[in-house]
Formats: sequence, structure tokens, C-alpha cells
Amino acid sequence: MKKVLMITAAAAFAMGALSASAYAGTEAKCKACHNFTAENKVGPGLGGVIGRAAGKHEGFKYSEDLAGATWNWDEDHLRKWMCNSKEAIAEFTGNAHAKTKMPPQKVCDAAKQDEVLAALK
Repeated sequence: MKKVLMITAAAAFAMGALSASAYAGTEAKCKACHNFTAENKVGPGLGGVIGRAAGKHEGFKYSEDLAGATWNWDEDHLRKWMCNSKEAIAEFTGNAHAKTKMPPQKVCDAAKQDEVLAALK
């Protein structure tokens, strides 16, 4: 019985470590340019981004198209943005030639997007 408990505990620990590792990998991709706080880096700080007006984070110089944005960041907008910011800016603005400074990140997998969204909440 003691051996079964030890094996179960070890498996649970390993799964937690794997999950944390996957989470850290996806989050690390974002953190190359962003903080998960309000502080800006190469990209705007992402702290409080959900519900924030797009292109309006204080102290960050956005592309002209994103600075003129009329939407608020919600999960749907963020998912599309994580997958392909170039296509997303065109869709969100209705301008096929709209530009953003952020290159497409290709985080299109829903589970990986869920990890990023969880970190943003």
C-alpha cells in the first residue's frame, strides 16, 4: 500500500512538473517581448490587458493602425492575435493593409492559448 501511495505521489508530481513546464514555455514566448505586468518592454505590458482598449496602453507607442483601434481586448480577440497578429489587425480594423509592430507568433493551439490567457487573468 505504501508503495502504491509513493508511486501515485510521484506520478502526480511529475504531471504537475510537466504541466508547469509547458505553461512556462508558452508564457516564455510572450515574455520575450512583454511583461505580464503593466510595465512595457519591446511590447506593451500585458497586466490587465483583458478588457483594456486595444492600442491604448499608457507609455507604449503603437502602430498607427493599432493606436486607432476601436475594440477592447477579450479572449476572442487575444486568441486571434496570438495566432496571427498580421491577419488579426486586418480583420479587426477592416483594413487589409493595416499593420502592427508585433510579428505573427503562431500560437494557434487552443490549449497553449488557454495557458497564456490563464496567466493574463
